[in-house]
Amino acid sequence: MLSIPLLSAPPVTAQPLAETDTYHVWPYQMRYLQAAQNIADGIFNTLDDDLEPSVLLLALCTAPDALVPTEAPPVHLEPANHGLDPARFTHALARGRELQLLSNLAGAVPRDGATQEMLSRRQEALGIRNAVQEQLDAHDENSIYQHVAGWPVPINDYYVLTLLRMRRKAMRAYPSLRPHRYYTDGKPLAPSLLVAAIYRFSEECAKTLSESEPGFGMLTRPRESEEILRAAGKSLLDTPAQALGAEPGAARLFNTLNTISSLRYEGAEGVGKLIMARRRHPNVEEVFALTCPTPLTDYRAVRKLLEMTTSDVSLLADSENVYALGRLVGEYDTTREDLFVINFINHFAWEFQHDGKVLMRTIYSQPSLPRSRVNRSRFRKDLKRTFQLTDPAKVERLWEVVLEASRQKHGTLLVVTTEALAEADRLKLQCTLIEPVPLTPLITRLVTSIDGAVLLDPESYCYSIGVILDGKASGRGTSTRGARYNSAIRYVETSPYPCLAIVVSEDGMVNVITKERLGEEE
Repeated sequence: MLSIPLLSAPPVTAQPLAETDTYHVWPYQMRYLQAAQNIADGIFNTLDDDLEPSVLLLALCTAPDALVPTEAPPVHLEPANHGLDPARFTHALARGRELQLLSNLAGAVPRDGATQEMLSRRQEALGIRNAVQEQLDAHDENSIYQHVAGWPVPINDYYVLTLLRMRRKAMRAYPSLRPHRYYTDGKPLAPSLLVAAIYRFSEECAKTLSESEPGFGMLTRPRESEEILRAAGKSLLDTPAQALGAEPGAARLFNTLNTISSLRYEGAEGVGKLIMARRRHPNVEEVFALTCPTPLTDYRAVRKLLEMTTSDVSLLADSENVYALGRLVGEYDTTREDLFVINFINHFAWEFQHDGKVLMRTIYSQPSLPRSRVNRSRFRKDLKRTFQLTDPAKVERLWEVVLEASRQKHGTLLVVTTEALAEADRLKLQCTLIEPVPLTPLITRLVTSIDGAVLLDPESYCYSIGVILDGKASGRGTSTRGARYNSAIRYVETSPYPCLAIVVSEDGMVNVITKERLGEEE
């Protein structure tokens, strides 16, 4: 379970960190930056560790020149290796005022207890954010990174924005709905899980910066990355709800789908599809209709109806009710974005799809991106660090073995070690020895179908199956994971030989364990 690491406890009396070589807009500036970086790592490395998130601070001075202390810069950026030109943002406030009139809040009427003053402040902040984003987009045009500007918060004589930088290629690797959809209060709807996570991260940062001691709360009340990702998953499902005519946020689709996926029917896990589209959609054909539509919140009734679905017949629902069973027909115009599929893949696991593409995969209420279960580039790095293995053919052979093992429905464990033959002999009383054989996808599928680990060498030769691993008790184990995961940690940590373990859990999670990775977690 990933959680946001706590920083060292703050001193009893609130004192700024001693940073003589940098300007401080407020006392907890550097601590806030460290805490925000920890939160970003927890969120975005969970989604995809190729994103490589970095958090920066941008402060724009709001005081007239005559009132600005000589040591106060008009534009301040942190950390020192930010890689941005401060001069780009010199006129951001003026440009922000120009953009205010172009915002989607222009002419908006206050509602839900908001005042005109609150609306004006929000419009001003949106203009500043858009002005900063313009400059960031220009800077990123030929860069491998992409910056996202957070919400500006007034602190002392500055507007402070939290900037998030991630790798452009990784950010664009996942499918997305079209942007520029909004809640009724003008806030943007998220077109993808990654964007939803960025929004939630920015909201968390803005909320913290708005406190009486900005940044201090992140030290004493950190939010877990899993909690923020669940909030992102909830907000992503507001987008199809709006497309189907519901009030975004009121449909609570994320919680509803999680509950349905958690239910069993006569002991069987829920598997099937739910097509979400308005009634009489041109690409939906009803097989038979329900006289009285069943509310999606009648979880057990919906789970029972799901039992009737087949590979080509699904439940049909709008954002509130199941109204029929039916199938997809014709050629769907993807620009409409008003037909979505929820695929219940097994117990407590489901996918949100559009146009055949998975936008979000949720397992035990935890959203994730539809990426390969194992990160290929990182796996190659692990092989190089652990075994100095760089031969493309050997790396590819091991990769195919790992991919096949990752599809094992009931989970499995692979252990790659340079001394696989010797270890097979040492553990011969607690495994099944086999004649050395190079693993192919077919053989991998066979040998991973039974309990116990599969022992192989970096050449992909397997020597024993059904291995019960040994090893000393480790302080790095966790009670939230099963015996397979914890035994792999014990074995890798205490093995005198170079080794690597691939743990495939029943819930679909895949972990690659090496001594180096364990050391990085300390």
